[in-house]
Amino acid sequence: MMQTKLSVRHGQLNEDVQKLIVEKSNKLLTFFNRLTMIEVTVDLQDQLRRKVEIKANAEHKHEGLIAHAEDHDLLHAFDMCLKKMEMQLRHYKEKIQEHRREQSVGEASANYPPG
Repeated sequence: MMQTKLSVRHGQLNEDVQKLIVEKSNKLLTFFNRLTMIEVTVDLQDQLRRKVEIKANAEHKHEGLIAHAEDHDLLHAFDMCLKKMEMQLRHYKEKIQEHRREQSVGEASANYPPG
């Protein structure tokens, strides 16, 4: 079961915006279904630059994935950050799938003598 946590610094978000951010964040599972936690942090201190950070933790990955974005429009900053996280998740998924393929080929060739 994955948890989604939303934190807001230096202000508040209305319920509709909070709900939208959580719903969109949960769609990250479509890119990588072994996520265990998604943390979204929104910083509203600077009105001209709304900052968003997304941290994603996955099974068997010791360091989490982190994406940052900032824009004058909060939802635009969030969408940019989400896209960055999607790219990281795709890359990570490809990396572990490639690693598995290499292992299975290596294991298969070890069972047969050369020649």
